[in-house]
Amino acid sequence: MITEADEILLRRAVAIAARAVAQGDAPYGSLLAGPDGEILAEARNTVRRDKDITAHPELKLARWAARELDPDTAARTTMYTSCQPCGMCTGGLVRSGIGRVVYALSTEQLVALNPESGAWPTVTQEGPALYDEARLAIETYYHGS
Repeated sequence: MITEADEILLRRAVAIAARAVAQGDAPYGSLLAGPDGEILAEARNTVRRDKDITAHPELKLARWAARELDPDTAARTTMYTSCQPCGMCTGGLVRSGIGRVVYALSTEQLVALNPESGAWPTVTQEGPALYDEARLAIETYYHGS
């Protein structure tokens, strides 16, 4: 359930997205709020500026949270973001331990506003292969065998 306090912080994320556009970057912005609602960190999309396909604000903040927050605090932290996180960012959020995400636009709404947003081609993946060789590093790492 989205509260009035959530809406205030979500509006700030939307404003961060607008600032990204004003600086020549894509229109995405995010922030992290701690358990008490205090803003811990903010980020905007800098994919174009940094020439880095991973420079999404959600992933930047997931990395920050993984480095800077203990697991209990991360689990009680909320990310507010202008658009629903993509698959790459969602993976980073899961691994960061951030407990909640509130977004302004869904992926479907974004694609309706900008059809190119949904035009990513698929990447062919083949496998699994070489199980016996590949499992050795995994077993050594996780089981010490």
